Amino acid sequence: MKESAASLNFIEHIIEEDLANGFPQDKLRFRFPPEPNGYLHIGHAASICLNFGLGEKYNAPVNLRFDDTNPAKEEQEYVDAIKKDIAWLGFKWANECYSSDYFQQLYDWAVQLIKEDKAYVDQQSSEEIAAQKGTPTTAGTPSPYRNRPIAESLDLFERMKNGEFSAGSYLLRAKIDMASPNMHMRDPILYRIVNAAHHRTGTDWCIYPMYDWAHGQSDYIEQVSHSLCTLEFKSHRELYDWYLDQINDSNLLRPKQREFARRNLSYTVMSKRKLLELVQKKIVAGWDDPRMPTISGLRRRGYTPESIRKFSDVSGISKRDNVTDVSLLEYCIREDLNKRATRVMAVLNPVKLVITNYPEGNTEMLSMENNPEDPNSGTHEVPFSRELYIEREDFKEDGGKKFFRLSLGNEVRLKSAYIIKAESVVKDKDGNILEILCTYDPESRSGSGTEASMRKVKGTLHWVSIDHAIKAEVREYDRLFLDEAPDSHEDKNFLDFVNPESLRVIKEAYLEPYLSNATLDDKFQFQRLGYFTLDTDSKEGQLIFNKTVGLKDTWAKQSQQATPQAQKAAPAPSNQGKRKALNEIQQISKKLTNFSGDKLESALSSILDLAEEVSYEELEPLFNTAAKKVGTRIGVMLSLGVLLKKGQARNEAINSFIEAGLADDNELLKREAEKVNSL
Repeated sequence: MKESAASLNFIEHIIEEDLANGFPQDKLRFRFPPEPNGYLHIGHAASICLNFGLGEKYNAPVNLRFDDTNPAKEEQEYVDAIKKDIAWLGFKWANECYSSDYFQQLYDWAVQLIKEDKAYVDQQSSEEIAAQKGTPTTAGTPSPYRNRPIAESLDLFERMKNGEFSAGSYLLRAKIDMASPNMHMRDPILYRIVNAAHHRTGTDWCIYPMYDWAHGQSDYIEQVSHSLCTLEFKSHRELYDWYLDQINDSNLLRPKQREFARRNLSYTVMSKRKLLELVQKKIVAGWDDPRMPTISGLRRRGYTPESIRKFSDVSGISKRDNVTDVSLLEYCIREDLNKRATRVMAVLNPVKLVITNYPEGNTEMLSMENNPEDPNSGTHEVPFSRELYIEREDFKEDGGKKFFRLSLGNEVRLKSAYIIKAESVVKDKDGNILEILCTYDPESRSGSGTEASMRKVKGTLHWVSIDHAIKAEVREYDRLFLDEAPDSHEDKNFLDFVNPESLRVIKEAYLEPYLSNATLDDKFQFQRLGYFTLDTDSKEGQLIFNKTVGLKDTWAKQSQQATPQAQKAAPAPSNQGKRKALNEIQQISKKLTNFSGDKLESALSSILDLAEEVSYEELEPLFNTAAKKVGTRIGVMLSLGVLLKKGQARNEAINSFIEAGLADDNELLKREAEKVNSL
């Protein structure tokens, strides 16, 4: 069954229109063309998934072509990393190509342009050339060398190739139109001298083609049908076509360049130059630091290929620049790991708990479900004993009515084990708690079927047996920047917004012994703490785990609690393109509690209209919005109603959000929750 037109992105619409107009499907060819001057990041994943996704959709070959025309910045390390990342994402390229494969052909075509008086050798400085370019509203000034004799340009160009001149002394420029309204058409540079060894061709060449000259011609050589670029190349399309006009053979396929928006992500930077600066200044530990937005960094942090492909799919392909909230990426990995991660127990901030009426020296093996989301995941055994570690935060001597964890005189259940009651504590001379003394109900073991095992208590705690626990290092990561758009401020450097708390290292965490056999491919949910994966720094007997993501999005709550100094250091970002529908809903919702009458009804109507463009994957991360942000919760409730009417199935997260709305003190939120609950 053919996919409905409504579900196609605009690039697919272009291809479908071409096919409908008679373009042969077996002539479809795509390519992913990275420059090997850095590691790929989550923004590149959009292009990877688009190009290789089209290849899969239309059963068409996709080349991996390295646009390696700048030897001063390109390295084999980057080539190897790019290939690893694409393969890890699950894609296979048809041919591995390099622009450097075509250096001779590109040179020969340049010679042809000179012979046809369409190119000339210039010997002005780059500053002089830039000054002569003019402005978008005023014509440029021709170079004094523009009418250099053809024979002289041919001679100089060959001598440039032979290495007779120093870098910057000569350039080859196309002769097009210095009065063109498109600045890129004002005699662009074709070749420059670079005195650096190339990672593939060594010192064979002293001149290197500019990107615009190499890119389209490489597409042509490879017979790429649709050359998909990001929006900044839209103004280059006229030049792309002019270059092809000079060499085009009517018997060969002519590539078509089309542009789509870059993938920008909040609370990070996407410039490879700025990412390199983070590495060089040792603000991060390398390109694969788990705080980096690089694919290798995300992989090391515990992200899965499926989650990144899901993120690219949900984010979509756009014609306009916009910023995607990082919480959507975190939602995608959280959803994926929930299905695949093995549930285990680990204690990161331990306090000793002694069960005084449990037999000394006794060890009991308890069964724990590996993953309740997967009925075929099986179980594993966990040792239980008299002395345990629990999280220090899970105990208060006097917890009050709203503390549902362990406190003196109250009961909780130990996960997959027994119900215990805190009786007393042992403290040091400074009043710090050293031990919590408890008793347990021996009839209350989970799954035993006894009446006591069915007894309900308000809290369940994770734990590890002290005698059996393994020690490990745990690295918890936060967002690398405190500002939503750290590189959007004209008066500040993006490094001014680096989060000093982006990495927290716990040197002595205690884990259940099952984790002693963990591998780099394994994914774990540390019960009640989040999702974790083994780090590549791990060694035999020295396990290190990275926190991939928490069980819930807690960033909004953290942001509210930020100090005034942090808030001052992170001003609101400037507008970066048109907001997506969900961003518009959030902006309107913030003001709802200030509206009444017609203004309120108009705002609610606008939210309902915008909600037609919102997906459940985008909306669900907002279910945990702080209770005091009642306006946002109303907007989310309205949007949820639209989704349910369109067929979205109810689940536990939806039901919990609706129940919270029904119990809220705000009458408008309660009213909308009642409407949604009735759907």
